[in-house]
Amino acid sequence: MPHRYVVTFVGDDRTGIVEQLANTIEAHGGNWLDSRLSQLEGKFAGLILVGMHPDQQPALAEALSGLAGHSVDVRITDAGPPTGSHPTNLSLSVTGPDRPGIVRGISKALADAGINVSRMTSGVESAPWTGETLFLAEIEATAPENYSLEGIQTTLDEIADAMTLDIDIEPRSAP
Repeated sequence: MPHRYVVTFVGDDRTGIVEQLANTIEAHGGNWLDSRLSQLEGKFAGLILVGMHPDQQPALAEALSGLAGHSVDVRITDAGPPTGSHPTNLSLSVTGPDRPGIVRGISKALADAGINVSRMTSGVESAPWTGETLFLAEIEATAPENYSLEGIQTTLDEIADAMTLDIDIEPRSAP
């Protein structure tokens, strides 16, 4: 029976790294089910959900460890069974002057409300008219069934006021 594993990796960005990972996974009986891959500052990192028979996992782990010679660190962990819950999905958008503490403040407010960040992209860019450095973030999160949208909105509004941010939070449809 297929089992699910999460392969995590980080290494120097180079052409062919995804192909090399895909070839290695397939050659060892793995099926690439899902992934999140990204390049940042010359590094390439990712999470790959792989389905495979548990007997084949040790050989895959050994083959992937051979990629270390190519400046890639790889780790395989047991993903366990798929979660059967259907939590509320939320989308957050954050924009404002860059400063230390933005991610800490927002992530603390979400965690305190029992809301889990499932995906986040962030960056800084120059504002069009002023040239001021702006912080931008897009966050996808899951909330427990009993969460209060009004409660977390109030907390995020307090953070937005204190840090001169625009923070929008909206429920979104499940994928």
